[in-house]
Amino acid sequence: MVDVRILVTGGTGQLGSAVVARLRAAGEEVRVLSRRAGPDVVRGDLRTGRGIDSAVAGVDAVVHCATDYFGRETQLARTLIEAARWAGTPHLVYVSIVGVDRVPLGYYRAKLETEQLFADSGLPATIQRATQFHGLVRGIIAGAARLPVVPVPRISFQPVDVRDVARRLAELATADPAGRAPDFGGPEILTAAELAEAVGEATGRHRRIVPLKVPGETFRAYAGGGHLAPEHRDGEITFREYLAERADHG
Repeated sequence: MVDVRILVTGGTGQLGSAVVARLRAAGEEVRVLSRRAGPDVVRGDLRTGRGIDSAVAGVDAVVHCATDYFGRETQLARTLIEAARWAGTPHLVYVSIVGVDRVPLGYYRAKLETEQLFADSGLPATIQRATQFHGLVRGIIAGAARLPVVPVPRISFQPVDVRDVARRLAELATADPAGRAPDFGGPEILTAAELAEAVGEATGRHRRIVPLKVPGETFRAYAGGGHLAPEHRDGEITFREYLAERADHG
């Protein structure tokens, strides 16, 4: 059996599958961890620990793409870190979000706490924060676009393509541990109104767009740009290019 160099958790998800594809295209030996069965997939559950020790065994690096939106983000990380300690201390690469230390959102707080777990684990680790994915931004805008009038908050986003983030994560996984890596952002910073206009053009649903000021501490942090990385416009695929690709593929 060929030795496996890199494990990707959440390897069948949106980001994880892109990371797997990028690594394999570069000739790396990859093991894919997922709760769901599939071709070339090692089944394991970070929530329970089932199958994790064997999944981590023998790898040189782990790209941790698995995530949880229901308060178990740190639990998944603890399970992975504990397994890694018994597996020869592989390099752990964790993908987080730009602004987790500036935007008071529950999921962001969990990501920040998880970053600290990796930093304090004593294991070789790299933490990569990225801005919001194209798909997330499109989903938010497209939901509002079903209304006769499209309300959008007076904030901006810096959407990034998962393939661009996957490229960075693949580079980090095969490099020396970097601790906290520089933030990774999309190529453009666009207002929510501009993003809504782009979605309307791509879908043919032309609606009146109404920017609104949204109250609350979280939206004040967004309005202040706490989730942006203006000095790190590292992504190459723009939001409109992403939308055009989706239209071409139906």
